[in-house]
Amino acid sequence: MSADRWPGRRLVLAGAVAALLLGAASVLALAATDAFRGPSGAHWRVPGARCNAPALPGQAVDVTVGDMGPGMMGGSPGRHGMGMLRLVARPGVVSGGVVSLQVFNAGAMTHEVVVLPLSPGQGLGERPTGPDGKIDEAGSLGEASRTCGAGAGDGIAPGAMGWTTLALNPGRYELVCNVPGHYAAGMYAELDVER
Repeated sequence: MSADRWPGRRLVLAGAVAALLLGAASVLALAATDAFRGPSGAHWRVPGARCNAPALPGQAVDVTVGDMGPGMMGGSPGRHGMGMLRLVARPGVVSGGVVSLQVFNAGAMTHEVVVLPLSPGQGLGERPTGPDGKIDEAGSLGEASRTCGAGAGDGIAPGAMGWTTLALNPGRYELVCNVPGHYAAGMYAELDVER
């Protein structure tokens, strides 16, 4: 096959790679900064969000979920490749008692956050996924998966928030997105609850 068969192929490929890297850098930069964080104990206001969380009781944990958006990730459904899906929780350590998760979906796909206890010695991302691309939610303490609302729903739409308030005992917890394929693609984070 001749290299001249598809003129400009290298330029198109280089442009696609650059767009992919720029998108990944943008998601990582947003997740790594405090751009979406409010002061501790305050409710989280995200400029331009479809909705914001109301004032919630207890300690606030700001969670940002995100992805690179449609058309920028290759692969088949459920395989989002290259770790382009993110779930970041701040702070990562709180005191036992009432804790409110305020989840902002900074991505282009629907996401959710489910709270599961971690057993002693159990690591993050070690839960087996079933044929449906989801993990078993048995033992869940609650979730934020309702667009512009509290508790369980059909997922948090892009640009919107969802929230939940829980009473958490000291221990380790895994916050996960259980949309098919998202957990396997790295959408989990640890929340440690101290005495």
